[in-house]
Amino acid sequence: MSLNFSLASRGNPFKPQNAAEAQYSCEPGTAKFYALCAFGGLLSCGLTHTAVVPLDLVKCRLQVDKAKYQNLGTGFKITMAEDGLKGLAKGWAPTLIGYSAQGVGKFGFYEAFKILYGGIIGEELAYTQRMPLYLAASASAEFFADMFLAPFEAMKVRIQTMPGYANNMREAYAKMKVESGSPFYAGLKPLWLRQIPYTMMKFSCFEKTVELLYKHVVPKPRAECSKSEQLMVTFAAGYIAGVFCAIVSHPADVVVSVLNKTPGATAGGVLKDLGFAGCWQGLGPRIIMIGTLTALQWFIYDTAKVILGIPRPPPPSPPASLVAKWEAEAKAAGKQD
Repeated sequence: MSLNFSLASRGNPFKPQNAAEAQYSCEPGTAKFYALCAFGGLLSCGLTHTAVVPLDLVKCRLQVDKAKYQNLGTGFKITMAEDGLKGLAKGWAPTLIGYSAQGVGKFGFYEAFKILYGGIIGEELAYTQRMPLYLAASASAEFFADMFLAPFEAMKVRIQTMPGYANNMREAYAKMKVESGSPFYAGLKPLWLRQIPYTMMKFSCFEKTVELLYKHVVPKPRAECSKSEQLMVTFAAGYIAGVFCAIVSHPADVVVSVLNKTPGATAGGVLKDLGFAGCWQGLGPRIIMIGTLTALQWFIYDTAKVILGIPRPPPPSPPASLVAKWEAEAKAAGKQD
């Protein structure tokens, strides 16, 4: 059976009611729509992850050498003493390229899978079962996004956590390409274990939080809010989602850092060596980093949608057919009473 993304989007509750109006530059489900969403994702992930490279560097070092770096403050002091200010920027190039590529897959593919799966199950189930739909779409998107990220993540971790290994991505690539095995993808499975739960939480929690904020906190409907007010809601929902993301994905993040630093190690062996407590090293810095990152990513992505004229659906509402069913059921119940 051939599945058409554009056709699937027509009966989808996530499609804006006025998507054809002049304020939008494209229709949901079209090639232009997905291309613009992917570009927004590129900006969202690439810029934010690069901006927090210093914090990410110290977090990774805490995870792989707790005895030396001890805590966030000590980690920064030791890094500055050993490498100077420029040492805090180590790994910026693979971070920028890798997370930009990941953003293309994360956001672009999420929009595609959400519309595709919504079209497959029909608009009524797409509304009533929207949480499982968010989870399935985000997991599918991240599966592919991590394939884009894995080689750059491997180079980044080695640059940041192995003193003297490489000063930049070019040197790291030259050394890793002659190693036996698949050093660029050695951390892919643990990356999936870290990123897929993270992304499922990131998208489902964000979508639900936005829905709840407009329902219980924001004093007026979304349609009556200005663009700046809508973006404030986006930022708040993104930060809340980010805190949960950090906690859910942290143990796998520690394993990925140790695996990429230790050639030949296995995920099972690393988990055994770390123990339960070791899997939570560096959680505080990561909550700060991921909470801020997630909020900024959603803010940048939503801002890109506004600037580029990408359709931005409001919180989902029940389709007319479902409302009619509910009304009919209510009438039938009233007659029985």
